[in-house]
Amino acid sequence: MNASTRIYLYRRYERFWHWSQAVLVIFMLVTGFEIHGVYKNFGFQRAVEYHTLTAWALLTLWAFTIFWQFTTGEWRQYIPTLHRVLAMVRYYAYGIFVNAPHPFHKTPNKKHNPLQRLAYVALLAMVSPLIWGSGFFYLFYAYWQDLGLEGAIPLAWVAMAHTAGAFMMLTFFIVHVYLTTTGHTPLAHIKTMLTGWEEVEDEVPANKASAG
Repeated sequence: MNASTRIYLYRRYERFWHWSQAVLVIFMLVTGFEIHGVYKNFGFQRAVEYHTLTAWALLTLWAFTIFWQFTTGEWRQYIPTLHRVLAMVRYYAYGIFVNAPHPFHKTPNKKHNPLQRLAYVALLAMVSPLIWGSGFFYLFYAYWQDLGLEGAIPLAWVAMAHTAGAFMMLTFFIVHVYLTTTGHTPLAHIKTMLTGWEEVEDEVPANKASAG
């Protein structure tokens, strides 16, 4: 059995905004799909109101979080890199099913593996602009005529773009939840995001590994 070290990985605010964001995103998905008529829960009008209020709450949370990221330097955690990306792909495609050693070891300065970083960049650069851009067009539809946009952009296109973004976010959420079960126990990563502490396996020196 490999030795492990317990490290403090996620600070209190980091855990707060992670779980707050998760709750807000889930609620936006729930109300958003109700607005599109997938099911009935709150009723159309209330769903629209709740969806809009939740969107503003999420934007407020992001504003504080962006400020926190830049004042603490944590934004560097999301700088994309291609280093060891193929190793991570091989691990998730095959290694994880044969109990192969994880090719990435977390540290307080490197919390996200290369694939996670690329996923977060894609989320910020593609999915978020699609959702928020189409969402604001939807929200301020009453002002399109004043802005000279009426007739220039079909509302159906805005609706399709917003729905496509919602499905992308839902896909990201499902994959994200699945990956939380890939720790040394199915709930290990969840526990880490609740307490801030994570157990990481100690790296075995190459000479000892070859000798064994």
